[in-house]
Amino acid sequence: MKRIFLSTIVGLLVSCSHFPEQSGSRAAIPTDREIERRVDSIMSRMSLDDKVGQMCEVVVDMVCADSTVAGRPVTDSALLDTIFNKYRVGSILNTAQGHAQPRDTWYSLISDIQEASMRYIGIPDIYGVDQNHGTTYTTGGTLFPQEINMAATFNRALVRQGAAICAYESRAGSIPWVFNPVMDLGRNPVWSRIWESFGEDPCLNGAMAVEMVRGYQGDDANHIGPYNVGACLKHYMAYGNPTSGKDRTPVSVSLADLREKYFHPFKEAIRAGALSVMVNSGIVNGIPFHANHEFLTVWLKDELSWDGMIVTDWADIHNLWRRDKVASDYKEAIMLAINAGIDMSMTPYDTQFCTLLKQLVEEGKVSMERIDDAVARIIRCKLRLGLFEQPVTNPADYPLFGSESHAAVALEMALQSEILLKNNGILPLAPNTRILLTGPNANSLRALNGGWSYTWQGTDDAVYHNGYNSIYTALCNEFGASNVVLEQGMDYVADYGRWADEQNLRINAAVAAARSVDVIIACIGENSYTETPGNINDLTLSPNQTALVKALAATGKPVIMVLNEGRPRIVREIEPLTAAIIDIMLPGNYGGDALAQLLVGRHNFSARLPFTYPKWVNGMATYDHKPCETVETMSGAYGYNADIDVQWPFGFGLSYTSFEYSGLKVDRQEFTPSDTLRISVDVTNTGKLPGQETVMLYSRDIIASVSPDVCRLRDFEKISLAPGEQRRVTFILPASALAFVGADGKWLLEKGAFEFMTGPLKATASCTETIRYESPNL
Repeated sequence: MKRIFLSTIVGLLVSCSHFPEQSGSRAAIPTDREIERRVDSIMSRMSLDDKVGQMCEVVVDMVCADSTVAGRPVTDSALLDTIFNKYRVGSILNTAQGHAQPRDTWYSLISDIQEASMRYIGIPDIYGVDQNHGTTYTTGGTLFPQEINMAATFNRALVRQGAAICAYESRAGSIPWVFNPVMDLGRNPVWSRIWESFGEDPCLNGAMAVEMVRGYQGDDANHIGPYNVGACLKHYMAYGNPTSGKDRTPVSVSLADLREKYFHPFKEAIRAGALSVMVNSGIVNGIPFHANHEFLTVWLKDELSWDGMIVTDWADIHNLWRRDKVASDYKEAIMLAINAGIDMSMTPYDTQFCTLLKQLVEEGKVSMERIDDAVARIIRCKLRLGLFEQPVTNPADYPLFGSESHAAVALEMALQSEILLKNNGILPLAPNTRILLTGPNANSLRALNGGWSYTWQGTDDAVYHNGYNSIYTALCNEFGASNVVLEQGMDYVADYGRWADEQNLRINAAVAAARSVDVIIACIGENSYTETPGNINDLTLSPNQTALVKALAATGKPVIMVLNEGRPRIVREIEPLTAAIIDIMLPGNYGGDALAQLLVGRHNFSARLPFTYPKWVNGMATYDHKPCETVETMSGAYGYNADIDVQWPFGFGLSYTSFEYSGLKVDRQEFTPSDTLRISVDVTNTGKLPGQETVMLYSRDIIASVSPDVCRLRDFEKISLAPGEQRRVTFILPASALAFVGADGKWLLEKGAFEFMTGPLKATASCTETIRYESPNL
C-alpha cells in the first residue's frame, strides 16, 4: 500500500514537471490540452532507455551505408537497428556526404529513418538541418542572401516571406526542423560568423527573428502544418561578441547588457512561438553556457514560461571536459549539462551519451523529474510539428520548389540588401559603359554566397547551379559581353583550408587592361568561410587587394569598389581613391544580378548598414556606445584620439534619390510609465526617382542613474515613395520600452527627459514618474 501511494505521488510530480515553472507571465506558447494529454500518454509507455534515447541526437552518417547507389547515400538496415532499436535515438541531423542532396534523396533517407524510428520506438524522429539562408542542403532549392543582408533590407515582410519559402522547400525534402534563425548580436566585427547574424542591434535582431519564426512556423506554434518547419533559435546567447574575436572563445559582458541587449532578441522570438533553442558554444563570464542553469532554466524556461526544447550545438557537452575543464570526464559533463537545462544533446557521433545518462539517473545524479521534463519538451515539439501523423512529406506535393516565383523573392531580397556607401556622381552607369571587372571576387558564386552554401564552408564550386550568374556574367548580361573586360589581378586559393590565401598575382595585367575602359569595378573582400576556420587576427583588407586598388586608382580611371565580404574589412587607405563604394556583403546566388541592375539604375539602392563599419583595427565601436567614449581633447603635447571615428555608421546607406524629414511630433510632452507614445514624422521623396526609405526611430535618455547609451534604435519602418510623394510615419512606443536595467539588475524607468530622433530631427518628452519593475522581463 505504501509503495502504491509513493508511486502515485511520483507520477503526479512527473506529470507536473512537464510544464515550465510559472513566473507570473503568460505562457510563451499557449498550452494545448490535447497535446499535453498526448505527451502524458506517450510518456507513460516509455522506459528509461526510451527517454534517454530521445534526448540524443546523432549525425546521419551513423545510419548511412559506406556504399552508395548511383552516387547517392542510402541507409544501412543494421545501423538503423543500432540507432533506433538499441539506443532509441530521438533525432538525426545534418546532410549526408557533407554536401547538399536532391529532395528525392532526402525523401528516401528520411523515409527510411522514420520507418525505423516508428517501428522500433513508436515515436517519430525529428530531423534537423542548418538551412541558414534558404535550402542550404537541398540542391535545386532557393538560396537567399545571408542574414546580414536580410538585416540590411530593414524589410520585415520580405524576411518573413523568405523564411516561409525556406520552410516550404525544406519540407519538400521531408526536413521538419531548421537550425535557424541565428540571433547573436554581431558586436565584434572580427568574429567569423557576424555575417550569419542580423548585425549589432537588439531591436533589429529581435524584429527580424520574429519574422523568421513566423515565416518558418506559420501562425500557430501548436499546429505546424506540412508547409512549415520548426525554428531553432541560435546561439543562445552573447555568442557573437567574443573578447578575442575568435569563434567559440570567451565573452565578458555585464549582466545588465545580457538582460537588456543580448537576451532581447531571444525573448521576442520565444514570445513569437519558437519551438526550440540551440545553445552558445562558448563561455560567458567564466561559465560554459552549456552548464549555466541560471541562463538555460531560469531565464529561458521559467521566466518566459516557455515549454520548448533546448538542444546543444555540435559536441558541446564533450567540450565541457575536453576543452573547458569544468568536468573530469564525459559522464560528469553530461550531468552538468542536463541538470543545467539541456534537453537534447547533439553528440553527434557518440551513442555513449545514452548509456552514461541512464547511469546518472540510476545513481541519483540526474533526477527522473529532469529527464521527464526534457523528454516532454521533445515529444511536445514532435507533436506540434505533426510528425506522429505525417513523419515524411512527399516531394510531389511541393510544385513550387525551386520555382521562378521563389527566385524572384531571392532577387528582390538581394536588391534591397546591397548598400551604396559612396557615390561621387558616377552612378548609375550608362548602359554602354566599358568596364574593367577586377578583383578575386569578380567571378565567384562561392564568394557571393559565403559559408553554409551547399557545403559547410561553401567551398565546393562544382555544386553551384550553372543557371546562376557571378558578378562577371551578370554584368555581361546587363552591359554586353563586349563591354566587360575580366582581369581579376589575383585568385583565391581553392584549397579547403586556405580560404583567405591569394595566388596568381596579376596586378600589372589588370592595370594594363584599364587603358581601354571607361570605369573600373574592383570586386574585393573575402572568400567563403564560417565558424573556427574563419578566424582571423587582423581585420585589415589583404595587402594584395589593397595594392590592386591603389594600382588601379593610379591609372586615373574612376574606381567603383564592390565589397563582397562576410565582415567589414578595414578599407581606410583605399576609400579616398574610389568614386563609389557598394557593400554587397553575401547576397547569394542572385547577388550578381542585383548588383548589375543597381549599377545601371534599373533599381534604386535602399539598403542600410546593420552594423557599424570600423575605420581602425583598434577603433571598434557600436552605435549605442556610452557618452564617455567621446570626450574633449587637449591640444599640444596632450593631443590624443578621443572621438568615435568609424568608416560608416550603423544605419547608413545612400540612394539615387533624396528624402526630407519634417514635422516630427511626440503626441505628449509628459508621460507616465504606463503610457504609450505616438511619435510621428513626415517623409518626402524630394528627388527625381522612386525610392525606398527606412525610417528609424531612436531614443536617448538624457540623464540616468546608470550611464545611458548615446542612443538606441526603438523601431523602424521601410516605405516606398514616388518622386514628390509624402507619407506620415507613426511609431507606437510603450513608455516601458525606454526602461533600462539598473545597478541592482532590475528594470527601471526614471523620471526625466528623453530625446527622440529620426532622420536629422529631434523632439523631447519627459517621464513624470520613476518605476522599478519587479518582472525580470518587460
